[in-house]
Amino acid sequence: MATNQYFSQGRRSEQILYEDLIVESLKMYGQDVYYLPRDSINIDDIFKDETSAKFDNAYKIEMYIENVEGFDGEGDLFTKFGVEIRDQATFVVSRRRWLSTIAALENDPDVEGKEFYRPREGDLISLPLTGSIFEITKVFDETPFYQLKNLPVFRLTCELFEYSGEDFDTGVDTIDNVEIFGYQYQMTFDNVSKITSTSLDTYEVGEQVSQVTSQYTLTADVVEYNAADPDARVLSVVNLSSTDGKFHSFNTDDPVIGANSGASAVPLLGTVVEKIEQATNETQNAEFETVADGILDFSESNPFGDP
Repeated sequence: MATNQYFSQGRRSEQILYEDLIVESLKMYGQDVYYLPRDSINIDDIFKDETSAKFDNAYKIEMYIENVEGFDGEGDLFTKFGVEIRDQATFVVSRRRWLSTIAALENDPDVEGKEFYRPREGDLISLPLTGSIFEITKVFDETPFYQLKNLPVFRLTCELFEYSGEDFDTGVDTIDNVEIFGYQYQMTFDNVSKITSTSLDTYEVGEQVSQVTSQYTLTADVVEYNAADPDARVLSVVNLSSTDGKFHSFNTDDPVIGANSGASAVPLLGTVVEKIEQATNETQNAEFETVADGILDFSESNPFGDP
């Protein structure tokens, strides 16, 4: 028996009504999130791997979280390196809303990698509700499958984002501050006489600094500058990169120059770039070390086995 002839299931007016109901439902039961398109900076020419990325824009849009009983995934795991959080989530976004906002602003067919016809794997979703950032791992653009002969939503499977040196300049402080808790490099200057500038005598948080040598140029982003002590000014930077593609650290011969402030200073000898990892309230490095000191006796010839 054929389908009911009084229901076409393909009229544009019915499809628009169905989409209107979905958009309204997402605005009622969804959450305001920020969508962060990924912009790849360096791509390996052989393996096509991404060596660095940046996120310059954050678009606010409503999405529905399908996880009604909490996040999916393996949850909190206790490992020998500390606590690992492996949360996963599934977001639903209206196709019409996504195309009219994010795609309309980001799409540039003339630029490779700027074809925003759907959400992309690798892009990020910031969820202010929990203060978490998720990375899109899979995009389903045919679920539910052709309701009224239409595809009204995108379903985004995501997992908790792990920061690995990406550059965040979205303009949203709660998102951009993720860099502060990544790997930093520090350098110290002695006094104000070492700082020369046509406008300011201090580095600005958020600006890019550079150190030019005869063979390469180093660049990094300022996350903190302590100018309170005139005899020990400490500059903290992240996202260190070099024009020759190799790893280098700042030297004590050439000045470090701020792109916006114009501040310029040579790091002190012996304080050159200490690589540190910011500790958060959730890390348990000190606790692990304290417990381990009570287990291992390094006065023995073999503290890890039988004497």
